[in-house]
Amino acid sequence: MDLSVVVPIYNEVENLRSLCQRVHEVLAPMGWTYELILVDDGSSDGSSELLAELHAQDDKLKVLRFRRNFGQTAALAAGFEYAHGAVIVTLDGDLQNDPIDIPRLLAKLDEGYDLVNGWRVNRQDSFLSRRLPSQIANSIISLTTQVKLHDYGCTLKAFRREVAKGLKLYGEMHRFIPALAGDMGARIAELPVTHHARKHGSSKYGLARTVWVILDLLTVKFLSSYATRPSHLFGLLGLIAMLVGGGITTVLGIQRLVFGVQLSGRPLLLLGILLLVTGLQFVTTGLIGELLVRTYHESQDKHAYWIRDVLE
Repeated sequence: MDLSVVVPIYNEVENLRSLCQRVHEVLAPMGWTYELILVDDGSSDGSSELLAELHAQDDKLKVLRFRRNFGQTAALAAGFEYAHGAVIVTLDGDLQNDPIDIPRLLAKLDEGYDLVNGWRVNRQDSFLSRRLPSQIANSIISLTTQVKLHDYGCTLKAFRREVAKGLKLYGEMHRFIPALAGDMGARIAELPVTHHARKHGSSKYGLARTVWVILDLLTVKFLSSYATRPSHLFGLLGLIAMLVGGGITTVLGIQRLVFGVQLSGRPLLLLGILLLVTGLQFVTTGLIGELLVRTYHESQDKHAYWIRDVLE
């Protein structure tokens, strides 16, 4: 199969018919073999029943229905698992992403990229509640990771199959997909795409999600930089703490033994001892982390590398 289109759905009953119709209008004339995968993320507004009806009428439509709401990350992960296309495209179910951009994404992918990320240049959302927090989050993510993009939050993306299948998505990691793909060595491009104002339903995002973005970013940074070598992070912090603590206690020890200075009641002595103990704990944590990493990879036969291709 040439193409799989994966769409997470959560309470979008008013948009589903138009969504399916619009995708078919764009893809049918292209001559590709394709499937449309709608993942119902525990909708409670009648979306589930309508999806069953649409499925009975459309042989290109595949529907995955969750038992409850698990979140967009889980919906995308399920869609990737069940997709059969050589290329996988994701887009939102609220019709703000326009399927008309899918051929352009695939054309860009054919230039040698592994992932093409949409960029909502003229985003049709409120500035204070949606665009401003998104701009701040995009800047922070780009500064922290190795992948510099203008719009990490755009769901409209095109992946090569091996990249999408290689992603391990948990929690709320869908917004960091380009960074995770970049860690796999994927070649990533960004393409301006159309963005429409929402006509039906309500947004599932708000300012509160900015906090979760920052917390998830810490996880992504650790996984990308130290997932296979945790002792480099914890060991470095531990050595710094031990060196500072050792220096403090050495100076105080010389003052006591050589100059007879009284050390009782001096907070600096307690700080030096605390740094020594804390540094030792950090080093020990790094060593334990190394054991866990090796157990994780060896027990599941996971590799610490990704092969793009093999020439024989």
